[in-house]
Amino acid sequence: MEERLLMDVVPGLEGIPAAESAISFIDGEAGILEYRGITVEELSVKSDFLETAYLLIFGALPGKAEYERFRSDVMAHTRLKLKILRMMEFLPEGGHPMHYLQAVTSAMGMYYPARDTLDEDVRYWSCVRLIAKMPTIVAACHRLRHGDAPIQPRNDLSFAANFYYMLFERVPSELVEKIIDVMLILHADHTMNASTFSARVVGSTLADPYTVVSSAIGTLSGPLHGGANEEVVHMIEEIGTKENVRPFLEGKLNRKEKIMGIGHRVYKTRDPRGVVLKGYIAQLLDHRCQGVDNKTIGISEEIERFVAERLGQKGLHPNIDFHSGIVFKGIGIPTELFTPIFAMGRVAGWLAHWMEQLKTNRIFRPTQKYTGLRNVRYTPMGERG
Repeated sequence: MEERLLMDVVPGLEGIPAAESAISFIDGEAGILEYRGITVEELSVKSDFLETAYLLIFGALPGKAEYERFRSDVMAHTRLKLKILRMMEFLPEGGHPMHYLQAVTSAMGMYYPARDTLDEDVRYWSCVRLIAKMPTIVAACHRLRHGDAPIQPRNDLSFAANFYYMLFERVPSELVEKIIDVMLILHADHTMNASTFSARVVGSTLADPYTVVSSAIGTLSGPLHGGANEEVVHMIEEIGTKENVRPFLEGKLNRKEKIMGIGHRVYKTRDPRGVVLKGYIAQLLDHRCQGVDNKTIGISEEIERFVAERLGQKGLHPNIDFHSGIVFKGIGIPTELFTPIFAMGRVAGWLAHWMEQLKTNRIFRPTQKYTGLRNVRYTPMGERG
């Protein structure tokens, strides 16, 4: 025990295994991401988000009957209780949607008690409700913040199309529907990232799944984790022109500031998720989507060239946030919803890790390296300087 206590502290626990997992796999040197052994590139072409969520949570691709039951159960639970909607109406209109999402997800635990986390039915229906209702919460939040009434879900649409419909009260094109679905798949899991670790730590206490997911949403809300895609769009807007890219980025490097959307703690080559999304940027341009134009493409391509020349040898490349911000903007998604949509996809991974944690659960209780004072005498108030 004494030897363990004298170990050096590893900032951020970088490279320290915190659990065994069979959910997702990353090879950062080769640029590989797999869910249960299947590459995200293949899933983004052949699967849909609900099938991928089932794969992550339950360990294998569903059969036709299993898929239809899961899809039917999810779509049947997309509506929010009236009291939840009323609660949302009283939240500050200026609040960030991630704060709405975290607050409402936590409150859901009071309407759907799930304290017996070792009960299979409790776990199944909790997964169904969380996957089903998060898009409804995000869409309702967006509309309420802009003075509009929430739109009831349409269960005759696909999961992705229904979300778009609840946002804008119109059915998306096939391309936009596919992009939203792919975006959810690509964000669904990413091994032991900060929010997933948070979910496993809270889950290890046998807290209910709504508390587990709420804690993960809070972790994801930080700009170093889920908020980077918003900052990418702000950066491109600040740069303004293709000619301003290099002086802008040179200034960032000289000031030792982070370039948003560039570099990753795991990937030392191209992020495979970003490669998938980049393929859709050209399609959006071909379809003349208003959010993507030649100016935006020119700026983004010049950023990529600069990064390849100046930072590529250091293993820094555009990550998923760089491309997802551009794609989200291209399909008309408001910037403040980028990270909540990230959460809509990642909830599948959080739930998968929660379920996996419960199989051989042991509460997380790391130690620390104490650096404070010892044996200090209490100084009475009158004797203090």
